[in-house]
Amino acid sequence: MNNSVLACHDLAKTYLDGLTKIEVLKQIDLQVNPAEMIAIVGASGSGKSTFLHLLGGLDHPTRGKVIVNGKNIHELTESEKCRVRNQCLGFVYQFHHLLPEFSALENVSMPLLIRGEQLTKVIIEKATYLLTQVGLDHRLHHRLGQLSGGERQRVAIARALIAEPLCVLADEPTGNLDPNNAEKVLQLFFDLQKAQKTSVVMVTHDPDIAKRAQRVFRIEEGKLIEGI
Repeated sequence: MNNSVLACHDLAKTYLDGLTKIEVLKQIDLQVNPAEMIAIVGASGSGKSTFLHLLGGLDHPTRGKVIVNGKNIHELTESEKCRVRNQCLGFVYQFHHLLPEFSALENVSMPLLIRGEQLTKVIIEKATYLLTQVGLDHRLHHRLGQLSGGERQRVAIARALIAEPLCVLADEPTGNLDPNNAEKVLQLFFDLQKAQKTSVVMVTHDPDIAKRAQRVFRIEEGKLIEGI
């Protein structure tokens, strides 16, 4: 795990349904190397989103550990977890979690503002660049109510990338996008891999997109298995 940006060992998650234990994930080991793209596939309900939430410290495992940039994220206090997430990870959720009272530009800038940075010309230029890269240069100052679902998804992707994270955890990042915009997003991920050595762990239902990653895993009966 020493050279990885993100790793997990013996990761497991069990839920209780009444008196019944449901093992969603079992004994998962994964190492994410710098500038590596990994795709995760699997049937609906197989635990793909749960796995991403555990990797990002958004949910707590029943057993096992997750190492982010050398730190076991599940041994940290909540404020320490937030700091690690803000500094090391970018998130693309299925349900965007954007702030409706702010513009697209302000939403994308938010991870840097949370750090205490001011909305400077440099940040505005960076947010504008990312929004332009995902085809939203004409929507910079629109609020969420003025954006379609696909446009909101692209805002969320730009937000995940602005802080130049070590690793992006992306849950169906192209799921609501047409083929042209899906390709723009994938190309942006590939460009960041090369320029900033950013890693990507991406859940996708699309086998053609999955095949473009360096490694592909599927979740089946709670296990992480390499290959489609």
